[in-house]
Amino acid sequence: MNFVIITHVKHVKQNHEFFAYSPYVREMNIWLKHVSKVTVVAPLVITAKTEIDSAYQHNNIDFRKIPQIAFTSFYGVLLSIFKLPILVFSIFKACLNADHIHLRCPGNIGLLGCLVQVFFPKKIKTAKYAGNWSPEAKNQPKSYKLQKWLLSNTYLTKNMTVLVYGKWENQTKNIKSFFTATYTNNEKDLLQIRDYSKGLNFVFLGSLVKGKRPLLAIKIVETLISQGINITFDIYGEGKLKSDLQQYIINNNLESNVILRGNKQETEVKNALKQAHFLILPSKSEGWPKAVAEAMFFGAIPIATSISCLPFMLDYGNRGVLIEPDRVASVKTIIKFLKNEEDLKSMSKKASEWSRSYTLDLFEKEITKLLKP
Repeated sequence: MNFVIITHVKHVKQNHEFFAYSPYVREMNIWLKHVSKVTVVAPLVITAKTEIDSAYQHNNIDFRKIPQIAFTSFYGVLLSIFKLPILVFSIFKACLNADHIHLRCPGNIGLLGCLVQVFFPKKIKTAKYAGNWSPEAKNQPKSYKLQKWLLSNTYLTKNMTVLVYGKWENQTKNIKSFFTATYTNNEKDLLQIRDYSKGLNFVFLGSLVKGKRPLLAIKIVETLISQGINITFDIYGEGKLKSDLQQYIINNNLESNVILRGNKQETEVKNALKQAHFLILPSKSEGWPKAVAEAMFFGAIPIATSISCLPFMLDYGNRGVLIEPDRVASVKTIIKFLKNEEDLKSMSKKASEWSRSYTLDLFEKEITKLLKP
């Protein structure tokens, strides 16, 4: 089987191997275990791989380099329009020889893939929509809305299974509620019971960008500390906001409580989650936030905004704390939960039990079903 991946994810080539963002690659390697050939249509950048990059595990990879496109500036729009014929031709050519077409959405390359796949109605196809599929989602880019419309239009999109996060009513027959996973059944260690009566450890896991609202997370922790709660806050990740966050920490004398850890190896992050009392992620938008599921797996209670499928993941407040994207309101909600230690222990247990039902073992089992002709 020639399995064709069409994605916007940037790749790096090093020592004849292709590297990309680890969570994406780890997931794709599970798909690739069950195919004989892989064709990857994606951007290839000239840079060194980072600590959070991993390599594809396959001995028959045909990499088709395509240019990056962006529509965030006038110059970027002009340049991207110029590149479109090359992109469309590359995607179309790869699809011609595909036995299975796999789209990674949402994204600009995913949108082009959604358009090109229309011309291949008989080929088996899957699309992984990693964004917010909620019909009520607001302030989404028009390109995201167009991708959702194309993928769910069974007249234009045939022989396609669309994997989405969350369970939504009134969906077309090709929309399948799905999940993702990080850990295996073998990693189900004995759950560590936390002590919530003394010092609390909060963690943030994700990119330091506006969409993840890391500054709001710091401000929430800062307010909790000002009310006499003993908290250490470890922030894992890199991004454009790192220097601004560091300056805020210094300006507000938070250096002894809030630490920017940067990108770390999976083992270190895993150990941090095993020790943490809470993970806080007040994002603007999410699909299936792996950071939340990973924290829950080890009993760290998630504190997250009520967006996308997060209410479902947190069982509407029984497996985690749902907050509003407001500093004062969030602090009030968190303090209310902190008053009952037994309830927190119960919440930690429920969170872990739920997350441990979504393992890589189950994920692979479900993937093999999607790959069958």
